[in-house]
Amino acid sequence: MTCPKSTTLLLAGHGSRNPEGNREVGKFAALWRERHPDWRIELCFIEYAEVLLDEGLDRAARGAERVVLIPFILNAAGHVKMELPAALDAARKRHPQVEFVMGRYVGMGYEILAILQNQLNRLMRSLDFPDPKTTGIILLGRGSSDASANGELARVARWLFESNDHELVDLAFTGITWPRLETVVQRQAKLGMTQICVVPVYLFTGVLIDRIGAQVKRVERQYPRISFALGTHFGFDSRVFDLFDSHVAAVDSRENLQFECDGCKYRESVEGEEAADSEHTAANHCGDEHCE
Repeated sequence: MTCPKSTTLLLAGHGSRNPEGNREVGKFAALWRERHPDWRIELCFIEYAEVLLDEGLDRAARGAERVVLIPFILNAAGHVKMELPAALDAARKRHPQVEFVMGRYVGMGYEILAILQNQLNRLMRSLDFPDPKTTGIILLGRGSSDASANGELARVARWLFESNDHELVDLAFTGITWPRLETVVQRQAKLGMTQICVVPVYLFTGVLIDRIGAQVKRVERQYPRISFALGTHFGFDSRVFDLFDSHVAAVDSRENLQFECDGCKYRESVEGEEAADSEHTAANHCGDEHCE
């Protein structure tokens, strides 16, 4: 697979108030460069970092004929659907000689399913009684006010249920939407689960990963007869690198970037009505605790 030298690939991470989270994204970018030494790969963040979107796009445009913005975000909510396209539109005006296109966000496809399944297998091996009939699974996502973003995680939960023998595979969220972790643990305890695997659906560390660790310690105290196994973030899994490679290859495909809300009245009106832009953004912001 090749990428023209006249093209800059710009990874856009979410950004975290925990500097270690941003450093991990930077490490990922460095490892991806090592994997493709002939590619020009730059990095920026949406918030909580030194190099934000506009500056990142300006840097990427220098000496380039084309800039491909690749969202380093799992689910398509307000940032991916509205904020990043708006930043690209502004960059086109600043750099009319450069072509700006948007690649796919990470997404919740079969590659991520394989990563989560591998993590679940590891957690089950860590338990004293790895019986799926008495072990509940909780996929723990960031949470969004965008229903389709939450639905992506719900689809993966169903895939996990279909691929395993667990009686319960549930969703919980760390913010914005419900249910929260404590509520789902309470439900699984009432239904007779004696062990629970909590699988965070996060790429890198950050404030919320720290919060999840504290939440699991709290439910361990509340339910001393239940054994808990906690997974971790998975951004450095080799399959994530493979996924980004495939996204670069798909940039020119008509299948490159589609959302469930493509064609909705908000997206259709955004080009001509600034008011619609702000309304849709307010209704579909990214949904993590930074936007509360």
